[in-house]
Amino acid sequence: MDARRDVRSSCPLSQRELIDTYFMEHRNQVLAIAAFLDRMDRSRTKDAQDEFRFVALQRALRELTSGEFGRTERVQLLLSDLDTSLLEERDQQGAYGAPKRQGVTP
Repeated sequence: MDARRDVRSSCPLSQRELIDTYFMEHRNQVLAIAAFLDRMDRSRTKDAQDEFRFVALQRALRELTSGEFGRTERVQLLLSDLDTSLLEERDQQGAYGAPKRQGVTP
């Protein structure tokens, strides 16, 4: 067994209760992402299709629809820069929200 605790049955709410409680909140978040993607499609120039943050977001969206348990961790890793080598040199506002990697394709 994995060293981590199996959390697959750890939510005290039923699926129906989860939907009743959180659907509208998450519906709004999905609509915000859809609006952002529509703005990207309508942008004057197409100069960021391979930009590392946009690529990370596209990968995260694909991961959300994977249907496999553990999406939160995988999406978090896709949208996190784990490189601490420049931590001492960065200011507090220097985060990008995704790892900047050379040669990454969508």
